[in-house]
Amino acid sequence: MKAALLALCACALLTADAQVLWDHAVTDEVAWRERQGHRPLLRSGDPAYGYDLHYLRLVWDLDPAVNAIAGNVTSYFTATTPLNTLRFDADTALDILSVIHHGTAIGFTHAPDATLLIDLPAPLAIGEVDSVTINYSGEPAGTGFGSFAIGTPLGNTALWTLSEPYGARDWWPCKQDLNDKIDSVDAYITVPGANEAVSNGVLVGTSSVDGGLHTTYHWRHRYPIAFYLIATAVCDYSVSTLDIIVPDDTIPMWTYAYPQDDFLAQLVAGDVQEQMPLYHQLFGPYPFAQEQYGHAQFGWGGGMEHQTMTFMGGWSYELAAHELAHQWFGDKVTCATWQDLWLNEGFATYLSGLCYEFLAPQYWPGWTRAQVDDIVSLPDGSLRVSDTTDIARLFSSRLTYRKGAMVLHMLRWVCGDSAFFAGCRNYLDDPDLAYGSAYTADLQAHLEAASGKDLDGFMDDWYTGEGFPTYTVEWTQDANGLVMLQLDQSTSHASVDFFELPVPIRFKNGAQDQLVVLDHTSNGQLFSIQLPFQADSALFDPDTWLISGQNLVLRVPVLAFGQDRAVLYPNPTDGDAILYLGNSVQGSVRLRILDQSGRLVREQDVVVADRRIPMRTSELSKGAYTVEVMGAGIALRTVLIKQ
Repeated sequence: MKAALLALCACALLTADAQVLWDHAVTDEVAWRERQGHRPLLRSGDPAYGYDLHYLRLVWDLDPAVNAIAGNVTSYFTATTPLNTLRFDADTALDILSVIHHGTAIGFTHAPDATLLIDLPAPLAIGEVDSVTINYSGEPAGTGFGSFAIGTPLGNTALWTLSEPYGARDWWPCKQDLNDKIDSVDAYITVPGANEAVSNGVLVGTSSVDGGLHTTYHWRHRYPIAFYLIATAVCDYSVSTLDIIVPDDTIPMWTYAYPQDDFLAQLVAGDVQEQMPLYHQLFGPYPFAQEQYGHAQFGWGGGMEHQTMTFMGGWSYELAAHELAHQWFGDKVTCATWQDLWLNEGFATYLSGLCYEFLAPQYWPGWTRAQVDDIVSLPDGSLRVSDTTDIARLFSSRLTYRKGAMVLHMLRWVCGDSAFFAGCRNYLDDPDLAYGSAYTADLQAHLEAASGKDLDGFMDDWYTGEGFPTYTVEWTQDANGLVMLQLDQSTSHASVDFFELPVPIRFKNGAQDQLVVLDHTSNGQLFSIQLPFQADSALFDPDTWLISGQNLVLRVPVLAFGQDRAVLYPNPTDGDAILYLGNSVQGSVRLRILDQSGRLVREQDVVVADRRIPMRTSELSKGAYTVEVMGAGIALRTVLIKQ
């Protein structure tokens, strides 16, 4: 982790010279950090809650030197079913002191499984609005690396929270349901006087307490927010501000940094000044423009996209781009289940790549290549998370982050730029999804509507299916410029027998090139392409649009693809050669080599693999030989010239 943090700092230093350097460690660091704060439980989307949260009033007393919290949470809600008992999630490390309903204490049960059950004094009918206040204190367990933590990063006394995916209940009584965002929040955080307390939204005021020994910070947020995005951090921060100019608006940005890192933090805030207008152009306005955007430093590596106030463990261009992107993908529209976490992390990873494509294009080819190389380092893995209690899988940098990003890149390739970006904007602006939650099917529907394409097969292969294709290209060109090409693929995992994709190949010589796109719908498919020049090479997927393995491109001699012929290449040869056969020649055949007098030099049974037989000719003397291939219903001959 230390090495990764040093790499992050190195990236930030480069920004001082207006440079950007992508770092493979950044995505690993973000994924590693996000998999730490967890509980092995999943209640998101559980209908047993029976109510819809509207408003939270959070009151906390915090000291960054003490692992403790005290305060109360007032929740306003509407019953969605007839309701006798109100349920919240609260870890047993929290001591529930009382539950107040309209000024009167009411009964509750705090179960060992961290369920807090509150007995309502009278049943609520569907549509009735009510509220309760839960008074509590305790020493949060701080699961993993951060649901609630204190420490001394860089020598500063600091406190911070990080609740994704299941850690919110560790430090406040909450409703851990991805499908019920809280419409509005006020947080009142009282801390020792030398400290700043940050949270979501905008700081609307401070007040002195105990003759100046403590200060209460009032943060107000008036956008819907998921439970795990509510956060706070406390430290004696250095505070700076700047304005981000976007079309027709100005977004204030606040940065809360440890004093030792203030310079780096301000450099990265300058990066955000360029990144946010790009996201605005591609995906629409910053979703929380009526409030602000900010960075607050915390004591772990990576970052966390707390709504309107990202927590940053280090300062780098790509980390800032990733967490800023989450304000659109993950915060404005949140995955409806953790099974679809790629909708959050895949988009954020891809948008950080788009910053290279549009703002620092010299790094874009290396970035896309690095994503693919990591994805294909293992043969399996789908985007869909089948076991959401498997935290390592949930936050897999290879699958959820990198494969998620490159599947989006392939969707852009399949749909076309205009349709892809339009579909993404429509997904974000859909009244049923905006400031709410979404499933993978929702994104698919918007991309289909924008592009006019049926993406069922694509999503079957790349969302539920596992693995990736590896391609073999065989091509030849005649004297008139006609290219004949055969395209084969193998798959790395049995869940997908064939990936149907448009496959790009660039033909070139020293002076000219032409990109062709092959609609690859079957294995062994033949294509003919007329080129206006003689090509000396063919490059497979030169711009890295596809997730694919170690592909092979072979130029073969001029032969009629698909016909029963035998052609040697190279020929003449002073070494070994390959015998290319027609498509109908399969299985085991008899191979015979005869010299010029008709004497049998070699005879053996061989198996035809991918229409070819390797020919060991190094022990043959110089001269001409007849090569025969005999099998069921075939008899093919050709001449070999050994030099």
